[in-house]
Amino acid sequence: MEIRKPNDSEYKKILSLTPQALFEGTLGEAKRSDEKVKRLIEPVLQKGGYYLIATDGDHLMGWILIGESKDPFTEKIYGFIYELFVLEEFRGKGIAKQLIKTGIEHLKQDGYSEVRLRVYAGNRAIKLYETLGFKHKTITMSMDI
Repeated sequence: MEIRKPNDSEYKKILSLTPQALFEGTLGEAKRSDEKVKRLIEPVLQKGGYYLIATDGDHLMGWILIGESKDPFTEKIYGFIYELFVLEEFRGKGIAKQLIKTGIEHLKQDGYSEVRLRVYAGNRAIKLYETLGFKHKTITMSMDI
């Protein structure tokens, strides 16, 4: 497995699969939409965020989107994991874990001393994040009315 930045054709493939990643990451709450992906991803990329992909030969196995974010309350700047996705046929092989570790290394090299991410309650990736040392920072609560 190799982890690196994508070329143009791999980038296009990521964008074509991102609606599925968004749908799965939000546990089905966000509907699949290329327009929504564009609204969410373009600002991250314009601010210097970038993808890292996991490949095996010519096979794209997954990706991570990393960049900068800012705490709206403290104004602190930190590294952020915006997206993590492993294609279904490659899950359960440690690819997500390796993508996160490599993403964190890149964020360290980019000068960040903290990395954050958001995850939906109930997402099975929470266990992975916790084993890598992520701790709960804020909790968003909701109720139907």
